[in-house]
Amino acid sequence: MKKNEWMSDRLIRLVIGLLLLIGWYFWLHGAGQIIVYIIAIIALVTSVTWFCALYPLLKINTFQSKHTSLWKVILWIIVVLVVWWIFAFLSNFFSRKFFLEDFATMNDSYKQLLFNSGKEKRAESISYYDKLIPAYAQSQKKYSNYQPLVLRGDKQLVSDLQKVALLLSDIKGAVYSGDLLVTHKKLEEVRPIFQDMFKRNGISLLAVVLVDFHDIMEEIIAGADAKDVQKIISTYPRADEKLKEIELELNDAGIQAIRKNLDAILDMANNNQVDLLSKQAQDLKTSFVKVYLIKG
Repeated sequence: MKKNEWMSDRLIRLVIGLLLLIGWYFWLHGAGQIIVYIIAIIALVTSVTWFCALYPLLKINTFQSKHTSLWKVILWIIVVLVVWWIFAFLSNFFSRKFFLEDFATMNDSYKQLLFNSGKEKRAESISYYDKLIPAYAQSQKKYSNYQPLVLRGDKQLVSDLQKVALLLSDIKGAVYSGDLLVTHKKLEEVRPIFQDMFKRNGISLLAVVLVDFHDIMEEIIAGADAKDVQKIISTYPRADEKLKEIELELNDAGIQAIRKNLDAILDMANNNQVDLLSKQAQDLKTSFVKVYLIKG
């Protein structure tokens, strides 16, 4: 088998093959996963063998016979390893983050439905039930077929998701016209199912509430960067509520730093210290990221 690929050609194939393997492992499922896996293997094999079977058909040959110095080979190997590590780390981080964000979106409607049904508020319960059902159905469909690394190997996952779907379906009549206190009791059965799921898979509830806080924190930061005092003041109560949920799970020095920075932004907004807002908002974000990278 005659060589028809040069080092730069092989390096490109190697990097592409590794990135496709990362995509296959962390992000894909079904037929798409199989196709990407096959392409990745072809790219890696052709890189290792110095030979591409398509090149003779296309009359292409990138091979050069000149000597390649050892330090260049070592450098290429280092580049490949760094690329692999960076993308594997980011894929693991973001696939976990997106799962928690999906859960937080669904969980917010669930908590509001639980609260309002307990207060026997019919209109509010119906409103949040109508938000919860499509959000949960979307998450159930997605994670019944695709499991990010954080959930991989959980044999109870699909059955637990189905169990929650049945519970939510069973309470529909009671939400619209039945006993809301009975609905509230039934809804409380959902929480331990997810708590057990998170416990099995090493996910702390702190990670969930941190993601829940993140979105509202970004609204505060956007208001601070825009020097929009009224936006900060009106948004603060929701951020405060989400941060209190975090503090119930953990209130160490990192969480206390987030609280200090959040409250400082409110004080600056109340005192119209608009020139200080952007810097304080960055301090808030930095304190959050430090906690999230370690605890999330």
